[in-house]
Amino acid sequence: MRKHRIKSYCKINISLRVIKKMKNGLHKINSFVAFAKIYDQLYIQENKNKKDIIKFYGLFGRGISRTNNTITKTLNILRQNNYIKENYFIIKIKKNIPKKSGLGGGSMNAVSLLLFLIRKYNLNINHKLLLNLASKVGSDVVLGIKLKNTFFNDKTISFKRFKNTPNFYLLIVKPNLNCSTKLIYSKNRQFSKKYKNVNINKINKLVEFFRSEVNDLEKVAFRIYPKIKRLIKYLNDQKSCEFSRMTGSGSACVGYFTKLQFAKKALINVKKKFPKYWCKLSKAM
Repeated sequence: MRKHRIKSYCKINISLRVIKKMKNGLHKINSFVAFAKIYDQLYIQENKNKKDIIKFYGLFGRGISRTNNTITKTLNILRQNNYIKENYFIIKIKKNIPKKSGLGGGSMNAVSLLLFLIRKYNLNINHKLLLNLASKVGSDVVLGIKLKNTFFNDKTISFKRFKNTPNFYLLIVKPNLNCSTKLIYSKNRQFSKKYKNVNINKINKLVEFFRSEVNDLEKVAFRIYPKIKRLIKYLNDQKSCEFSRMTGSGSACVGYFTKLQFAKKALINVKKKFPKYWCKLSKAM
C-alpha cells in the first residue's frame, strides 16, 4: 500500500449549551458546530512488520503518547470488532491544530482515519454502525463523519445537520495555556435549557441568532483562566466583530466576522497585542 495523505479539519463550537449532568458523570449538551479550513495531515501506509508505528510531529506534535491516543484507540476498536485483522500501519500525523484547545484535533484525526480505512478496505460498516464505532473513540468523534455544519444535541450519537450558515471568517486564537476538559466540566455550574424544535434552515437572521447564543463553559473557564476572559473581550472590541466565543472547553477563542478586511485587521491587532498566542485566520467550511 502506497503512502496516503489525509486532511483532518478542526471543528468550532459556535455555541455550546450544557443541559445537565448525567448519572454517568458525562454532560448532556446542545451545540452548533462548524468546521474551519485548518487541518492536521495524516500520512498512512501499511507496515509489513506486523506492528503499528504511530508518530506525531509538527508544531503541536510534542507530548502526545504514541501508545495512548485517538489513532491507536481507533485501530484497537476496529481490531476488536474483527474489521482489520492482518493489517498494520505506519501513521505519521503532522499536528497543526493545537492540543487542549477545544478544536477537536484528536477526535477529527480519529474519524479521518476511520473513514479512510472503511473506504480503502471496503469494510462492511453501515452508517449506524459507523456512528457507534466513532462514539466509542470519543463523544464528539461522530461530528467529523461529514464536514458539514452540525447541530449536536447531546453526548450520544444523535445529531442533526443544517445547511445554511453565514459566511463567517474565523479569527481563531489560542492563549498560551491548556484547558483540561475534565476540569472545566467538573466545575461547571452553568446550565441552559435545551433547544426545542429549532430549524436552523428557517431562521432568517442567523448572525443575530448566533450572537445571542452562549458557551456555558465560559463562566468557569474565565474564573480559572482570566487570560481567556481578557482575550474574548479583546476580540469583541475589534471593529466589525459580530461576536466572540470560546470553542468547546477552551482554551481557543474565536472572533466571528462577515467581512474579510476587518478579520485581517483584527489578526494584525491580535498578533501585536498577544505575540505569544497562536492565531489563525480561516473560513467556515
